[in-house]
Amino acid sequence: MTTNNNDSQPSRSYGNANNERHPSSNRNYNIERRPQREDGNYRPSYEENYNRSYDNNQNNPDGTRKRRPRVGERVSHGGHSGGGGERNYNTYGNTPTRSRGAQPVSQGSGPKKLVKKKKIFKQIKYKENADPTAPIRLNKYLANAGVCSRREADEFIEAGVVKVNGEVVTELGTKITRADEVMFNEQPVTLESKVYVLLNKPKGFVTTTDDPENRKTVMDLVKAACKERIYPVGRLDRATTGVLLLTNDGDLASKLTHPKYEKRKIYQVWLDKPVAMEHMQAIADGIELEDGEIHADAISYVTEEDLSQVGIEIHSGKNRVVRRVFEKLGYRVVKLDRVYFAGLTKKNLSRGKWRYLSEKEVNMLRMGAFD
Repeated sequence: MTTNNNDSQPSRSYGNANNERHPSSNRNYNIERRPQREDGNYRPSYEENYNRSYDNNQNNPDGTRKRRPRVGERVSHGGHSGGGGERNYNTYGNTPTRSRGAQPVSQGSGPKKLVKKKKIFKQIKYKENADPTAPIRLNKYLANAGVCSRREADEFIEAGVVKVNGEVVTELGTKITRADEVMFNEQPVTLESKVYVLLNKPKGFVTTTDDPENRKTVMDLVKAACKERIYPVGRLDRATTGVLLLTNDGDLASKLTHPKYEKRKIYQVWLDKPVAMEHMQAIADGIELEDGEIHADAISYVTEEDLSQVGIEIHSGKNRVVRRVFEKLGYRVVKLDRVYFAGLTKKNLSRGKWRYLSEKEVNMLRMGAFD
């Protein structure tokens, strides 16, 4: 794809009739000559007034030399009335503009710097519908409490660092209730509140909670979402973008990723060349891969003008399945974006941004209403 670079601007010369330069600048300034007043006196321009004012006030009372403001620099003028605050003056004009949407931050005696307020997301508290007397495996309880993963919990149980109602438990598969008192390394353990975060994953991030190669992970993007230990549901490879759910609800995560539930996923695919119609039909009928046959539930061109863009709906959760299907037919996937996952979309969610699921979305996922 050819990119036009329009950033370069033609050089402009600012000079008077004698091509004189301002004594304190390497640039030329065009000093506009004002008409004379009725009394015959010459009316100086704003630039000349500014220069005269600067020359007459070069030095501060303490003998230090004043620095002339640069073009576009924000300077504060304490003599203005009308609410105080900070005004923005441009060297080429004398019309002050008040900065909005930011708060001045004092930095000693120098110019003040404006910083925008960060948008604060209020975490949603979802209703819990779990039965407090229902039995739950101890390793799952520890995982839901954010202590560790289930596999790690089994190791801790066997090591004898977990107590239930004051007694050390070392038997795997032990079941407890939410009313029991659980201790881990002599510290009480309580179940965390459920958190559901939807991320529009950008390219270049690994879908994992920890990467041994120290690459950027999706957890870096949602670290401000909550204190609870959340993790991604399913995987998107490093180059794939789009809808990704992160939660600490293990039961829901299992429903959304287990093959028997067959949650619907829709991808938009950009390929290196137009896709032939017979290949579109072959993908719908089924493509034999090394780990079994894969067929699309639906497939179509995104636009009639560009046949290298394809929309594909698929239920399979196999690794890199969309890329492998097109590679099998001789195409190279240039870009892959997941636009739909189990009823969730990235509508009004910019790339790299996240939001909490609404109570309605969570209830629909729990009931399995999304296919």
